[in-house]
Amino acid sequence: MDYYLPIIIKFVLGLLVFILQINPTGKGNLAPSTALDAVQNYVLGGIIGGVIYNENITILQFVMVLIVWTIIVLTLKFFKDHNRFIRNIIDGQPVTLIKNGKIRVEECLKHGISANDLMFKLRIYEVAKVKSGILEQNGQLTVIEFSDKDHVRYPLISDGQLNVDVLELINQDEEWLIGKLNKIGYKDLSEIYIAEYVNGDLRIVSYPK
Repeated sequence: MDYYLPIIIKFVLGLLVFILQINPTGKGNLAPSTALDAVQNYVLGGIIGGVIYNENITILQFVMVLIVWTIIVLTLKFFKDHNRFIRNIIDGQPVTLIKNGKIRVEECLKHGISANDLMFKLRIYEVAKVKSGILEQNGQLTVIEFSDKDHVRYPLISDGQLNVDVLELINQDEEWLIGKLNKIGYKDLSEIYIAEYVNGDLRIVSYPK
């Protein structure tokens, strides 16, 4: 029993920390959508799995490692959600692989997308009819056809941060967007949780005051 008790304690502590990390960082981490989500899960699993049966690592040392890793994850998430530059470094940026019906071969090769991968992601879409094909940070391809007039499936603003690529898709600039927001009564992007552009109109969901 003396051998199994530390293992049980470490296992329970590891499970609790895993649950505590998932709740504040979002349950989306159960199905990782960004590099940080995936790394968080892999590293935490490695810490727990590699330490549980190691008798040389005490329960206190195990707890300290879990605390340090949790602080690192929460800190990175905070800065990622509040700073576009840091978010781009951690998650990367969306990449336009198809523009105005033409495949940008150099961009495809640069990001390791073969012709077979691209056509698999396109599936039912015809390249010539695609206005924009954007490779998202999670590897999915967002497709906007020429027939999708004024309809963009990705928000202009998310988590109080501007998505410049979406502005380019609707042929507008940041000054235009700020002017629109000021007319509605918003002074800063940080007030907005999400803003979509649908049929020429802005649909905004703000943070609670």
